[in-house]
Amino acid sequence: MERVFPSRNDKPSTTLKIDIHTHILPENWPDLSEKYGYGGFVHLEHDKPGCARMMIDGKLFREIQANCWDPEIRIKECNHHRVDVQVLSTVPVMFSYWAKPADALNLSKFLNDHIAGVVAAYPKRFMGLGTVPMQAPELAIKEMERCVKELDLAGIEIGTNVNGRNLNEEDFFSIFQAAEELGAAIFVHPWNTLGQERTQKYWLSWLVGMPAETCLAVCSMIFGGVFERLPKLRVAFAHGGGSFPVTIGRIEHGFKARPDLCAIDNDVNPREYLGKFYLDSLVHDPVILKYLIDLIGENRIALGSDYPFPLGEAEPGKMIESMPDLSEATKANLLGGTALEWLGLQNGRFLESPTEVKAANG
Repeated sequence: MERVFPSRNDKPSTTLKIDIHTHILPENWPDLSEKYGYGGFVHLEHDKPGCARMMIDGKLFREIQANCWDPEIRIKECNHHRVDVQVLSTVPVMFSYWAKPADALNLSKFLNDHIAGVVAAYPKRFMGLGTVPMQAPELAIKEMERCVKELDLAGIEIGTNVNGRNLNEEDFFSIFQAAEELGAAIFVHPWNTLGQERTQKYWLSWLVGMPAETCLAVCSMIFGGVFERLPKLRVAFAHGGGSFPVTIGRIEHGFKARPDLCAIDNDVNPREYLGKFYLDSLVHDPVILKYLIDLIGENRIALGSDYPFPLGEAEPGKMIESMPDLSEATKANLLGGTALEWLGLQNGRFLESPTEVKAANG
């Protein structure tokens, strides 16, 4: 499928802005607890115009506004912030890995069809990532194939763990292997964070739990040999990789000091994988972003805002654009160039087949 990105004649520069970290929901969906016969699913209550509440078993999970479901509002806000393209993915609480596999697959299909519909309606402004029932790898692979081959989605979004099981588990390797073969991009987002019994107060689950959870996912994939076995797999981690980048020194030292514990599945130094995966830019601090650039390279960091949620960057790309020590070429990579590569895009054209994706990535 040809991707003709929006004209940039009205922008002060010709830099393409692609936001790889944005979340979307349908405006309405059925009562899932009633449909599947048990609780735990998110129910959406529209309590007033332009506002809704995400409820789980009668308890408030999150309040959202119309920009979470209305593509016209999203486009208006993107225009205001000069964002050319948003990459759409579901809200992680919708993963439902805990649910019965058939029900999680049914919900995944519903969410994926919705995202694909938005992308099809506005192909110049959106690309999409699907969700799959990770608790059932065979079903997950089939749905990922449908996402890429039938729905024209660029890949999938997955959680940092599956019901408390880390991503190095052999059960999940077949999913990553299939993603590499399909040329599907993978976006790893924290959810169901570790230490929840100690992070309820002060919003610590979001402030501390999520960065730690993402670091755990990165380390699991490194130590588990996922990147070693699948060198062409294109994986991006949310929130700048969480706490992983600032603890790589400790991780490497531990690997060298106790290989009997750390190197049991992969004997390659963890530092060797810097630059083998992608991070979004959502770190909220120019000093940290500059450190990430020095650590893994500007061609492995892509703009991500977590739109439309409060922990995101309110003006996507503003921090990158405001950093005087970054060259225009570096800013262009961070704002759009890296995203093109991660998504399997080349010169603004969506690669039509896995063969083309493999060829483009060497």
